[in-house]
Amino acid sequence: MFSAIFRRISAPFAALLVMAGLTAPAGAAGDLLVAPTRIVLDGPRGAEVVLNNIGSAPATYRISLELRRMRADGSLEDIPLDNATPQERATLDMLFYSPRRVTLPPNQPQTIRLGARAPEGLADGEYRAHLLFRAVPEARPVVASEGDPQRGVSISLTPIYGVTIPVIIRQGTLQATAGLANPRIVAGEPNPTLELEISRQGNRSVYGEIQVLRQGSGEVLMQARGVAVYTERDQRTLALPLSPEQAAVMRGPVIVRYIEDRDVGGATLAEVEAVL
Repeated sequence: MFSAIFRRISAPFAALLVMAGLTAPAGAAGDLLVAPTRIVLDGPRGAEVVLNNIGSAPATYRISLELRRMRADGSLEDIPLDNATPQERATLDMLFYSPRRVTLPPNQPQTIRLGARAPEGLADGEYRAHLLFRAVPEARPVVASEGDPQRGVSISLTPIYGVTIPVIIRQGTLQATAGLANPRIVAGEPNPTLELEISRQGNRSVYGEIQVLRQGSGEVLMQARGVAVYTERDQRTLALPLSPEQAAVMRGPVIVRYIEDRDVGGATLAEVEAVL
């Protein structure tokens, strides 16, 4: 759970990165490394998230809890508190963390501590929220505009950068199984994609990596880490972008495997044979 996997804050807040391993170009609010990129609390012990500013200037980040649900395509949608289910509200009530705002000098790590207090009689199940690290723009003085006053008011837009990581509470003895179906290469512009359906059964989420192997030799042709199916969905579609060269290499008989995260054993959750 505390593997040295980092996520970089460097995309506009309107397009938050939500899958482990994805990065984006550096942004004006500085760069933040976050480890780990997923937290699972399944007992009384808490957890820690380590932040590190790799930018060249100090940066401030506000930390909060958000609710998100998985769509059929695997993306996450924001859920306002007014539309939250009782289970989602219970998650927010259970989780606690500190500090809630940090200013990081360059190359100085900061630890965020979090945990959960399960109320008496809490029903068995998986409870999830998302911890959001949002950059706070530097305050700048207002400067009077020059030029023709008839042109109206000038508005300056400052992008806000942020990233989320899932925080999962597991209560009781939970189980889950998974299945894979219909792997195919889909032509697209500018590049093709590898698409397949992932199904989930049980009372907890599944999480791991997808591997595409050549039948016979077992050569790994492609792998994608950080693939989850959360409890609000029984099935999702996964679409992985390919280069034309990757698509050409994968043509023919393959085995597609869904392998559980190595931190919890690395068991094979599902596999399917196909001809791409």
